[in-house]
Amino acid sequence: MTFNPLEERGIPLDRQLRDWSELNVEPIDPDRCDPYTRCRIITMNGIEVEAILFSHHLARNTVDPEVKRQLARTRYIEAQQQKVVNWLLPGVASVLETTIAYEQVAVDLTAWVARMEPDPYLKQAYEFGVLEDFDHLYRYANLYEMIEHRKAESIVDGLTEVMPGRPTRFHHRDPYDNVRAPYAKDETDPLSKLHALTIMSAEQQTMNYYMNVGPQYMEPIARRLYQEIGLIEEEHVTHYESLVDPGETWWEQLVTHEYNECYLYYSFMEQESDPKVRAVWELHLNMELEHLHIACDLMRRHDGRDPASVLAPRLPNVLTFEPNKGYLRELLDTQMDLTTLGAGYVRDAHERFESMQERIHGGEAPPSDQVIAQHGSMFGREYRVQTEGEHPDPAQREK
Repeated sequence: MTFNPLEERGIPLDRQLRDWSELNVEPIDPDRCDPYTRCRIITMNGIEVEAILFSHHLARNTVDPEVKRQLARTRYIEAQQQKVVNWLLPGVASVLETTIAYEQVAVDLTAWVARMEPDPYLKQAYEFGVLEDFDHLYRYANLYEMIEHRKAESIVDGLTEVMPGRPTRFHHRDPYDNVRAPYAKDETDPLSKLHALTIMSAEQQTMNYYMNVGPQYMEPIARRLYQEIGLIEEEHVTHYESLVDPGETWWEQLVTHEYNECYLYYSFMEQESDPKVRAVWELHLNMELEHLHIACDLMRRHDGRDPASVLAPRLPNVLTFEPNKGYLRELLDTQMDLTTLGAGYVRDAHERFESMQERIHGGEAPPSDQVIAQHGSMFGREYRVQTEGEHPDPAQREK
């Protein structure tokens, strides 16, 4: 790939404002769309939300009114982009259906990033996290069949397996052990920076989504499950955000955010099967190219450095949504029993982990276990009958 966003010019900022008719995009058809189209939409919503929040944080930490105004101008367009992207999701989809799609994003996006990550320490961080999202998908799939009497496979369309991962009950760790060691900003591959920002943004959006939609359910088991997994998503955001070098200046972070948006819109434009959605990705890419140049100008002016010194000279290979079944099966076989200790990983439970487990569960089964038990009582079977070669249910192994 030779596309270099630093050399490409996009749509001038003063021509990017859209009116209501342009913002009111037609949503995808949930029964006919490519599941990975929905995954790309959810991913880009998380990326745009992170871009907006970061811009707000930067504005709150600068005394220069002209910088604040420039950020506000770009941020308003980012907010329009976020509305367009998120409004591509159909209103007819239930909260649980969207939740299952969020977990499909977490599984296949994180698995792909782990496969492509050049840094072994960062790769391990993604491999550790993906086995937990894999189990969240399974727990929500049980809830979906209980409440809406449909199978999660109707949403993921067989592209992502729905089966147990590392049991959710074991995801509750002492916060001390959720903080990882950061990459070194002047030594790490620029691709690693994009990976870290992408996964952090996606997990942050999942955390925000669960925090807000969980109380909308009347069913007690649904409310409890969202509460439990919502807490784990907070752990995941801590896990991933700690990978980013805190020594990066605001301006380094700003240009990396804008570069990452170019990278992802370009990637998704290249693989999108829905022509209407592809047109959105292409338009937003051309907007983001200009946002990147504005950010680069701010970095030169206020940081005194050339953005090319911290960014990749050209876009990496496109980030791809694709099945990762074999890779995930391998991780299930080799990393199921891992937990964290300090900034590293161990296979044996330790004092802080056991103390957290005892305190959070309080002697009763957590909601993630309750949903499996209630599903079994309701249907008289496991959610999915095991076939030869599938990894055994870890809940059964514990007995």
